[in-house]
Amino acid sequence: MMAPLGPAEVVSTNTAHHTSAAACRRCKKSLEIEKPAPAPTPLALVPAAAEPAQGIQVAAAVRDLRHVRNLSQRQLAARMNVPRTYISKIENGKAMPTLSSLDRLARALEVDMSALLRDANTRHSNEASMLMADPFLAEIAAYTSKLDSLQRSIFLNHVRELAAGRRRTA
Repeated sequence: MMAPLGPAEVVSTNTAHHTSAAACRRCKKSLEIEKPAPAPTPLALVPAAAEPAQGIQVAAAVRDLRHVRNLSQRQLAARMNVPRTYISKIENGKAMPTLSSLDRLARALEVDMSALLRDANTRHSNEASMLMADPFLAEIAAYTSKLDSLQRSIFLNHVRELAAGRRRTA
């Protein structure tokens, strides 16, 4: 058993030298690890939005349609005769295009202006229904659902090559 220490005596441990009062000898700050007090739960006067607004989502529409058309922001900006940064601001929701800009966006993306104003679910379902209206694509869709993942991957890669205009040499 050790004898009790006075308040000014120094205790040596493996990691640090400190007084029995657990204060730094130089600055007198506590060396004890302080546990933070639990933060009080704030009163919720206004319910937090669980998901983003489901209204007009021009930013997502422009980005989605640009990706579908395989265009860069720079290419789309060149088609519209605007700076690339303007396209970026629209896609990030920092700028809302005017009616004339919406018209130029729609023409540059080769869609109807209403496609930019529809929500994503409606836009995707309309695109899918337009694709399935083509008898050839509807017939292919019936067969692709029966393929396993490797066969589907091989098939889609071949279709991509054909769409890009590359021919396979056997």
